[in-house]
Parts: sequence; structure tokens; C-alpha cells
Amino acid sequence: MSESASQNYEGVWGNRIGFGKRPAVVVVDFMKAYTTPGAPLFAPGVVEAVAQTPALLNAARRHSVPVIHTSILYLAKDSADGGVWVKKSPVMAAMVAGNPLAEFCEGVEPQTGELVITKQYASAFFGTSLATTLHAQGIDTVVLAGCSTSGCIRATAVDAVQYGFRTIVVRDCVGDRHREPHEANLFDIDAKYGDVIGLSEAVARFTETAAN
Repeated sequence: MSESASQNYEGVWGNRIGFGKRPAVVVVDFMKAYTTPGAPLFAPGVVEAVAQTPALLNAARRHSVPVIHTSILYLAKDSADGGVWVKKSPVMAAMVAGNPLAEFCEGVEPQTGELVITKQYASAFFGTSLATTLHAQGIDTVVLAGCSTSGCIRATAVDAVQYGFRTIVVRDCVGDRHREPHEANLFDIDAKYGDVIGLSEAVARFTETAAN
């Protein structure tokens, strides 16, 4: 019988990185395009993640953990600022001002004073000020929620570790349109780029960080 992926990776990948001294939550692209039934990007897994995320955000805010939000928004004619990505994935061209699908999901909207970063590509870091903003605040740990697991979450997680941040993905608070790519990407992120943890552990770590 062939070995499982976990058995194959054991002892090679999967080291734990843990939290540092100062975390921030980055909520990636919780937009109505992913939670509106009938919309091309509708993803049941994102609906589930949105429902879980208020508990994460409430804990972060209660313990003064910064919360940053991202959204995809194209400003150029014919979404030209989306470059080749929009050509490969033309469904993304719906992300323009005035389209209700480009609005934030209810319950996880930015609160007054929370930074919102507009991006045009998968990673929250690519072409944005996110890395410098976090470094300037002394942030050493990026806690990710949002969507989709196999796209913008994975791209952001990979860039986060490359920019020198401890990377944490909250399993309950990320989602995708299909279970298989969701689980496969969580497995790979946890093995190579960061730690995938549950919501209760993330909330507990915010409490510990505030106490230190």
C-alpha cells in the first residue's frame, strides 16, 4: 500500500513556526462575489469561512491586534490593470467599482480606522504597500483569513514568509469553491510556508500575546 502524503512529508516538511511577539490579521478579499449564490465566483466554502471570521476579528480587536483588509478592484478601462491574470481568469474583471459583487461581505466589513488595501493580483503583497506597512508597525506575524484558499490565500502566504513574516492561516476562516483544492493547499502551506491552525487556537494566541 502506498504511503500517504503525511507519511511522505514526515521528518522533511512540517516544522512549526509559531507566533512571534506582534501579530496582525490580514483579511483577504472577503467580497460578495464569493458568497452570492449564482455569481460565477460563488464558493460555498467561503460562505462558511465568512460565518466563522467575526469571532477571529472580535478577538483581534479586543486585544488590540491590528486588522487589515484587502479587496480586488480594477480601475483601468477593460481591467487593464489586471494584466495577464485577467486574461487568464476573465471572471475577475467583475471586480470594479459600482458592482455589488465587489463589496465586502456583511459581518466582516472593515471597521472605522482599519486599513483597506486595494490589490489587482492574487497576493496581498504584490504591488501593494502591505509589507512596508507591517514592518513599520513592528509586525512579525501575519494571521490570514479570507479567500480563496488555493488562490489569494496561498499566494499571500508564500509572499508573507518571503517578506520575513511568521505566517499563520486560520483553517476555519479561509474557504474555496471546492474541498479538494482547499485541503490540498492548506496541507502544502502548513508543510512549507506557515502554520495552519484552528480558530480557537488563534484566539488563544491573541490572548497570550496581549498578556506578554
